[in-house]
Amino acid sequence: MLERIGVRPGWRCLDLGCGAGGILELMAARAEPGGLVVGLDADAGLLQAARDWTHAHRAARTRFVLGDAYRTGLRPASFDLVHVRFVASTAGLAEPLLSEAISLARPGGVVAFQEPDTDALNCYPPHPAWTRLTTALYAAFRAVGGDTTLGQRLFALLRHAGLEDVAYRPFVVGVTSRDPMRDFLPATAESLRKTLVGRDIISDAELDRTLAECRAHLSQPETVFTTYLVAQVWGRTPGSPTCQVATLD
Repeated sequence: MLERIGVRPGWRCLDLGCGAGGILELMAARAEPGGLVVGLDADAGLLQAARDWTHAHRAARTRFVLGDAYRTGLRPASFDLVHVRFVASTAGLAEPLLSEAISLARPGGVVAFQEPDTDALNCYPPHPAWTRLTTALYAAFRAVGGDTTLGQRLFALLRHAGLEDVAYRPFVVGVTSRDPMRDFLPATAESLRKTLVGRDIISDAELDRTLAECRAHLSQPETVFTTYLVAQVWGRTPGSPTCQVATLD
């Protein structure tokens, strides 16, 4: 995606909701020398992990901001690229988040979103435990305002927001019982146990039983699954490019 966007040395790039690192490394590799990469996240612990990793790998010109992706407080029109991945689908409010991202991109700059479409998350052959876990996860995200099928309307969303030359790049990954990603669904469900049980979506006992059954099915040599589809969508803000703004005030 970054290659197709054309990120090059000297660009100023922002990763909204970068978590423990996001794509900061990938952006820095293309924006250096002379560029600036900024990671913003509301979780201080994740942001510190990203800072530590960057320091260990000596990624130059990378800065970190503790803040709200929906209300960053950063100077408008300051970045050549504003990137957002898996924020709107989990936290909701896609339109306000997109508006904030657009406001931070310079005229002629790029706004890029990556969001999922979980309708592609399927197991073959089907199994009741797989279905139960996916149903529970979707309910958990809906309970906090998320939209796990946002990828389906992401292209239209960016077009309606006024971005130009909007591009669309969807992809899925196939997984077999021999792949390291085999445990993706059970591991994701376990990481959300507190939410799943706390919101009465599934009981502790049922979750334990379903996890075991799902893992047994995924370990079978003939079992395969497809990951959720990831929709990569990006476009340019209207207007001619302006001089780049170095400050983050």
